[in-house]
Amino acid sequence: MQLIKGGRIVADGYARVADDAPVPENLPAIVSGTRFLAEADTLGRRGAPTGVVWPNNRKVAELAPYLDRLALVALVFPTFKDGRAFSQARLIRERHGFRGELRATGQVLRDQFLFMLRAGFDAFEVTKDADAAAFLEAARRYSVFYQPTGDGRATARASRERTGSAARGSLL
Repeated sequence: MQLIKGGRIVADGYARVADDAPVPENLPAIVSGTRFLAEADTLGRRGAPTGVVWPNNRKVAELAPYLDRLALVALVFPTFKDGRAFSQARLIRERHGFRGELRATGQVLRDQFLFMLRAGFDAFEVTKDADAAAFLEAARRYSVFYQPTGDGRATARASRERTGSAARGSLL
């Protein structure tokens, strides 16, 4: 599996920790949503970044009070037909203001990559080498969008208005 983050393929600095395994104290770790909720206070005091794999059949509202303790939230796409993680991503970014890493995991498909970016994901676990290359190309290819979404980019309209204001200001 490859991790795409920041427009390039990178090594995953986080260790996935099983529910019955000890969490390493000084290494970035990702735990399950169930484990995180059961041990939120302990995990929040760790000396290293903590991440959580949040299933798409649980409400984001359960996780929201703890987002300030998390460096990473991995949202699961269990099948290509199940897009609930898109909605979760938008809620986490827009309603709850999460600024940490938002990772897509599971069935992360190349034809949905651009939509994942727009929903607010900034890291992607992909299984096929060819998909990694396609994801990188798609991220470079599209830079202007009409719809506002969770990735924080200005829309085409906002960019035009900003450019028009600057041009009008120079004429005065």
